[in-house]
Amino acid sequence: MISVFDLFKIGIGPSSSHTVGPMRAAKAFADGLVGERFKRVEVRLYGSLAWTGKGHGTDRAVILGLAGLVPDLVDPDEARMLAEAVEADQLLAVADRIIEFDPARDLVFDFDTPTEGHPNTMRFAAFAADGRTLAEETWYSIGGGFVVRAGEDLVGAADEAPLPFPYRSGDQLLAMGQRSGQTIAAMVWANERAQRRAEAVTAHLDRIAETMFQCIERGMRHDGELPGGLKVKRRARPFAERLEQDRRSNHRMPHEVMDWVSLFAMAVNEENAAGGRVVTAPTNGAAGVVPAVLRYYRDFCEGANEEGIHAFLLTATAIGGLFKLNASISGAEVGCQGEVGVACSMAAAGLAAALGGTNEQIENAAEIGMEHHLGMTCDPIGGLVQIPCIERNAFGAIKAINAASMALKGDGTHRVSLDQVIATMHQTGKDMASKYKETSLGGLAVNVPEC
Repeated sequence: MISVFDLFKIGIGPSSSHTVGPMRAAKAFADGLVGERFKRVEVRLYGSLAWTGKGHGTDRAVILGLAGLVPDLVDPDEARMLAEAVEADQLLAVADRIIEFDPARDLVFDFDTPTEGHPNTMRFAAFAADGRTLAEETWYSIGGGFVVRAGEDLVGAADEAPLPFPYRSGDQLLAMGQRSGQTIAAMVWANERAQRRAEAVTAHLDRIAETMFQCIERGMRHDGELPGGLKVKRRARPFAERLEQDRRSNHRMPHEVMDWVSLFAMAVNEENAAGGRVVTAPTNGAAGVVPAVLRYYRDFCEGANEEGIHAFLLTATAIGGLFKLNASISGAEVGCQGEVGVACSMAAAGLAAALGGTNEQIENAAEIGMEHHLGMTCDPIGGLVQIPCIERNAFGAIKAINAASMALKGDGTHRVSLDQVIATMHQTGKDMASKYKETSLGGLAVNVPEC
């Protein structure tokens, strides 16, 4: 299964597939070098990692991973200083050795070699003093911070154990709910409990929610210009200040709640763009949707409580897991429909669950959320997770709330199933031209000047 521990991971921005994943892969490779007498390490990045790696901080992520750091524990400020020190001194501590490491020489962005296993491919190699290759591994960053070593199974998924509710489709999930009388959240909880103690699952849910809320608060406090050269100014803080002014002056519009939701999403994604601490939900590029809708539930929905927050996240896990198992959550594979689209679907289902929807209404909300993101491309200007990503998260959050509301007004019956829309998204992603899949070679990325 795809566990809540897998789908919701704490890391640093700006990208789960281009920052968190490469850091995890580099750390795994470095761990395997302990005891080896290597002199040099070389890393080659291919496909989308090459085309947009600079803008996504892939080079620095690899350096941090080789140095033994992990995304969920590293301090963003310390990470930046360490990467800058390596670039300046050209020395890097890898495993149990300090080696010369020149990023310009030892970190290669290969734009020419075609990828085979996945568009996000990286190859690590360690060499002896005489030039012999001591170790070589190929890794794929397959979206959401998940990584796979070539020839092996998914790294990071929960250990296999008998599950009380094994499912691989929405139809199976609904059928199990009908037979057992359990909600989707209750079934996911039971599966998690088959893997871990209840206290560990609850603690993770609480940590994820708190990290999301803290990220929103940080984003609303900070201002200035985002890094990367596009000269994009943060808007969340002045946006929040304007909303507070309107509230104090009683100049409030009927659509004010939409402004707050947009603000929450933009605050998260501005933090992500700045390399701050975020939760992959299911990716960093789409990290603002779920927190914004969860904050909407907490702050604006009558009767909101901790149980509802847990139900939200557990239900969102089920939906995100279905997309991960049967399609993709990687912009490099299927475009932004696999990132913001999946996040919208997860958030819509989570909100419907928290508000007491039936399993059928929840599945309907998830289907609506994705259906109206089908075909969305991933075309970040300059390879940076800024334009159109920040605003796109705000729209994804609004659409998630709308999808949940529409589903809750019905009885759960609808013409298009979640499984059908997942299959459609997968096929659409296969048919989509590669220039629209996180390469910055098409769309806004080429039609809007970078500076």
